[in-house]
Amino acid sequence: MKFQVNHDVLAEAVAWAARVLPARPAVPVLSGLLLEADDGLRISAFDYEVSARAEVEADVAEPGRVVIPGRVLAEITRSLPAQPVELVMSGPEAVLTCGSAEFGLITMPEDDFPAMPVMPPRIGAVGGGLFATAVGQVAAAASRDDTIPMLTGIRLDIDGVQVAMAATDRYRIAAREFLWHPERADDRHGVVVPARVLVEVARSLRAGEVAIGLGDGVAGFESQGRVTTVRLLDEQFIDYRARLTQEWPIRAELVVAPLVEAIKRVSLVAERNTAVRLSFSPGQVLIQAGGGDIGRGAEVMEADLDGPDIQIAFQPHFLLDGLAGVETERVRITMDSPTRPALIADEGDDPVFRYLVMSLRLG
Repeated sequence: MKFQVNHDVLAEAVAWAARVLPARPAVPVLSGLLLEADDGLRISAFDYEVSARAEVEADVAEPGRVVIPGRVLAEITRSLPAQPVELVMSGPEAVLTCGSAEFGLITMPEDDFPAMPVMPPRIGAVGGGLFATAVGQVAAAASRDDTIPMLTGIRLDIDGVQVAMAATDRYRIAAREFLWHPERADDRHGVVVPARVLVEVARSLRAGEVAIGLGDGVAGFESQGRVTTVRLLDEQFIDYRARLTQEWPIRAELVVAPLVEAIKRVSLVAERNTAVRLSFSPGQVLIQAGGGDIGRGAEVMEADLDGPDIQIAFQPHFLLDGLAGVETERVRITMDSPTRPALIADEGDDPVFRYLVMSLRLG
């Protein structure tokens, strides 16, 4: 096996594939990256749950395949000088040279590396930027508690050209809708994808178009020579739509950016797990936090209120996560009572982003 490849291209592809390497591999070979050279170079990682494969151009003198410890390879390629990289097999070593630097890396048993899953049948595609934005808006609400796997995922509901994403950790629900290009206009799917994987996919596939495939309990995402597959979670999920479309008698509208800054400022004196209080009255909202051993903070800003005065409290980071998903200049907050959840949404009658968040009891 012998090939030469551009340094930047190799370093980026290795880093991209290495991100899915398991911290505690079930078998040692899963900590390696599989390099396959023929018409070009393929770099693959797989831990039986998630796979990543990147294809790049390379000058291949001798085809072959080899498994190299992944994290070591990622560290080396990142630190190499900006010159072409050559890799040649020499006995048990993969000899990597770049300029005056040379590394002899002990390879891993290539036959022990599991067969890579293929990209499942394509069901549609969406722009990478839109896909990344939608995932970012809902992923904050996904749970980090693995005891309830369903809550660690992002639900995708596909109905023709319409896609809805949603996530919940039981304390909040985030949902985003967007249009995409389905392979078949009458296709309908409902799946739950692990949120951590979808976040990584979205972060790395912002450019170009992202093709999505589904089949046999696996989802696949492909863009510009990079493919990620992941085993799906149980498709059971809460009826989030019913909770996001109920009627709220109180509505407030505010400019998002100054509201976010005000919440961050007053939260500087909020002790851990204490609330930020929003007191709405005609024309304004009073934002308060603290009052314990550290001190207190308060700020007033303009707000349009439709309904009676209300004081309601939230966890500061829950509130900020919801406001971060709003894409319009102004945010609409609809409420029922101080003890009921509130809905944060884009401005307008048919918002594409909705975020339902539980309120805290006022002391």
